[in-house]
Amino acid sequence: MNRQLSRRFGPYLEIVRAMWDNKDQIPYAWRILNDGVCDGCALGTSGMDDWTMNGPHLCWIRLNLLRLNTAPSFDPALLGDVSSLKGKSEKELRELGRLPAPMIRRKGDKGFTRISWDEALNEAAGRLRGLDPRRFGFYMVSRGAVNETYYVAQKAARYLGTSNVDNSARVCHAPSTVALKSTIGYAAPTCSYTDLFGCDLVVFIGSDPANNQPVFMKYMDIARKQGVRVATVNPYKEPGLERYWVPSSPTSALLGTHITDEFFQVEPGGDIAFFNGVLKLMIEHGWVNHDYIQQHTNNWEALEARLAEQTYEELERQCGLTKHDMLRFARMYAGADSVILIWSMGVTMHSHGVENVQAIVNLGLAKGILGRDKSGLVPIRGHSGVQGGAEMGCVPNALPGGAPLSEVARFSELWGFDVPEWPGMYVGEMVDAAHRGELDVLYCAGSNLFGVLPDSRYVEEAVARLPLRIHHDIVLNPQMLVDPADTVLLLPATTRYEMVGGGCETTSERRVVYNPEIPGPRVAEARDEWRVLVDLATRVKPGNLGFADTAAIRKEIAQAVPFYAGIENLFKKGDQFQWGGPQLARDGKFKTPDGRANFIPLAPPQRELPNGTFQLSTRRGKQFNSMVWGQKDMLVGGSREDILMDPGDMRAHGLREGQSVLVRSEAGELPAVVRPLEGARSGMVQMYWPEANVLIGRSKIDPQCGIPAYRETNVEIVPR
Repeated sequence: MNRQLSRRFGPYLEIVRAMWDNKDQIPYAWRILNDGVCDGCALGTSGMDDWTMNGPHLCWIRLNLLRLNTAPSFDPALLGDVSSLKGKSEKELRELGRLPAPMIRRKGDKGFTRISWDEALNEAAGRLRGLDPRRFGFYMVSRGAVNETYYVAQKAARYLGTSNVDNSARVCHAPSTVALKSTIGYAAPTCSYTDLFGCDLVVFIGSDPANNQPVFMKYMDIARKQGVRVATVNPYKEPGLERYWVPSSPTSALLGTHITDEFFQVEPGGDIAFFNGVLKLMIEHGWVNHDYIQQHTNNWEALEARLAEQTYEELERQCGLTKHDMLRFARMYAGADSVILIWSMGVTMHSHGVENVQAIVNLGLAKGILGRDKSGLVPIRGHSGVQGGAEMGCVPNALPGGAPLSEVARFSELWGFDVPEWPGMYVGEMVDAAHRGELDVLYCAGSNLFGVLPDSRYVEEAVARLPLRIHHDIVLNPQMLVDPADTVLLLPATTRYEMVGGGCETTSERRVVYNPEIPGPRVAEARDEWRVLVDLATRVKPGNLGFADTAAIRKEIAQAVPFYAGIENLFKKGDQFQWGGPQLARDGKFKTPDGRANFIPLAPPQRELPNGTFQLSTRRGKQFNSMVWGQKDMLVGGSREDILMDPGDMRAHGLREGQSVLVRSEAGELPAVVRPLEGARSGMVQMYWPEANVLIGRSKIDPQCGIPAYRETNVEIVPR
């Protein structure tokens, strides 16, 4: 009952807490909420309105982020000796306030010394000047970043001769980008959120919007009242996808909204086997759209042949469900005239994440759901800067608009300098290079790498070996306090609401939305990331990157990325456009070389769970990016030190609730407290992220996109 009350009344408590946290800046906080574009998840707003529904768009994620934007700066003297700060958590460091001024710490110093911006940038430029471009890199956080910042970051990096530029968004949805490009040519959701209303069936696959995109549940409340059915494919029966209380909906706030009609509890990593089985049954029953397949796709015969090689017995073993379950899903899917398939990191964070997404696309193409009203494919994004990051070219293996590196000549002509054509390093590869002593400078705009990447201890070791680290951020985090190998620079950043001239976010449904500058208090020495990057790049290599203000950046984006035409006309609150229109491939044509979509024949991965071990998955309750907001997960009732288990597994292994254990993997170990998790599959355990990153190894990655395999760690549980 306590867990149900927490899920029911938690949002109201968040409103009260946000008011209390921002009590010294209530008018400014209100202006941010009322006039700014949300810096939380990627659903997107203008103020508290969006383009999907009537009524306020507001959730606990945005409310928790609010204090980042209104907090005053701390006294620089606080960093004179960092020894007392090193034991503090990310949350405790964040709550100290905003970074006040540029600061430097050299090897042997107890802490940081305040310096001027000129001194800081001259220090950084002097270290970069003449350095081999393969020995430095740039990493941009997706939390709150705008398209203008991403675009300038990748251009400045390439102006300096390096392709080593990456962003945290790619760590989550790179498999979706690669898979969608290979199948339909568009690396984005194919429909709009308004398509939920009047849709026959919504399928959540490895996705929990109740936890990561709370306002989406308000969309679902509306859609459920209009008759949509919901299926969920996930190893765990997420409580927020069983019943959810929408605070702004009177009936839902009182009674809750029943969300999922049918759960399909696959084994972790069993998605391909399950969907292959579903497709086999659809073929056998004549439930595929042969006209659509013939007119608009390639490789159907190859897919059929690959499926014919796979027996139901083998597919059952690999997905953990029966042929009857596959038929139940196939009948539900085939019987719906309109379907939206939604997935997130439960699908992508595997060594076969690209293939997982391709299996979903195969399912969508077989029924012909693309380019139609109320139907489509949706990789739902968790951070406001995610969709725009790759589209601005802030990745090591592609240029703006997703153009391949083979098109460097076009960008060299546009920009007036030679663009490097060699593929750069993903952030994980930059960390490995740093660990080997082969990376000399890393510029991080936001982020705490050992709070994001696997094998936290290894990442911290790598960070500690970098001769120069540049941290441009709003607040402190533990990465900044790692002792310098030589030099560490701290640079105070502005928030998106402080950026002079405003900026743009691209939402998860491809909507480019203008965020105006919001009048209010300022940290006097904070500077916009894009301005600092331009200043730094031109100090290293005198020249002109061509930007006087953010309007000039938007004008160039429109030239560099043709499908972003219109961004140059955004300049006030409410200005927006949706690239590609409400549905992509409306004319049956895809953004592939021949205009046809591609089926990808797939064989399920072979995964075995050794005796005595469990499959680890990490939860994201009360957490955003590497930021932890609270100790308690209101959806599940767990605390951050818990390991959550199937009650039957607890009994079978002689474990009791509240027992202290040591969780071990090949990468490390972590103390934990055992708690039951009703609705979990046997053999699976869940822990909290980023705490459990210490257990996740670095060796398993998706070879097609470089994302770490966060969902493939086997652990032992040892009583203490």
